[in-house]
Amino acid sequence: MQELKDKLIAAFNGLGIQDMPPVTELYALKGSVINIAYTLPSGEIMKFWDDDKIYLGYQLPKQGSDRCYGIVADDQYLMVSEYSSYGSDAEIVVFKRWEGKTE
Repeated sequence: MQELKDKLIAAFNGLGIQDMPPVTELYALKGSVINIAYTLPSGEIMKFWDDDKIYLGYQLPKQGSDRCYGIVADDQYLMVSEYSSYGSDAEIVVFKRWEGKTE
């Protein structure tokens, strides 16, 4: 688990998101806690994570803003989103497949 956390921390920090503080820790979070709804450009509302699965993630303050960054990942995908209090007005910043599988 620590190997996956280390790879994910490096991957999140490697994204170079300007107003996001460096990621130094990730915590195990239940999908139902982090699975907020996003409105896609088509108008469709979608959730991306399994409510019953455990993911690694964290919430970081957006520098110079009252919004937050939510980061979440598993061994196949990582996501950075930005939102207001309680996950309102959520926007996807990055959602991508990544090669972070551990042996």
